[in-house]
Amino acid sequence: MNLRILTPTIHGLLDYMAAVGLIVFPFVLNLGTTAPLALWLSVIGGMALIAYSLMTDYTFGFAKVVPFKAHLALDLIAAVGFLAAPFVFGWSGLTAGYYFVMGVAVVLVVVLSAVDEAAVVPEGV
Repeated sequence: MNLRILTPTIHGLLDYMAAVGLIVFPFVLNLGTTAPLALWLSVIGGMALIAYSLMTDYTFGFAKVVPFKAHLALDLIAAVGFLAAPFVFGWSGLTAGYYFVMGVAVVLVVVLSAVDEAAVVPEGV
């Protein structure tokens, strides 16, 4: 059974939605009140996601200079950073929970992403 159900096109849509979330959610959740770095790490992460998504070779990329596999590697690096941040910076409570949820979500999107569009189309269709 192939669990890679997200095409690069769907992954691209999720990238831009996640980027907006990374920029907006810290303000909505008031993450900056307990840890200013927590707010700005998320905002900068969202802006970086927009930047490398615009450069990715997929439907919603603009420059198309970053191969999709490299994009997935950048996503995994971001996920590890999100998961490690609460330990590295001593965050707890809502701030730690936010980064754990974001990190796990990114890992899931990468694990469920197919490298090409045809990989998710069943044979015979």
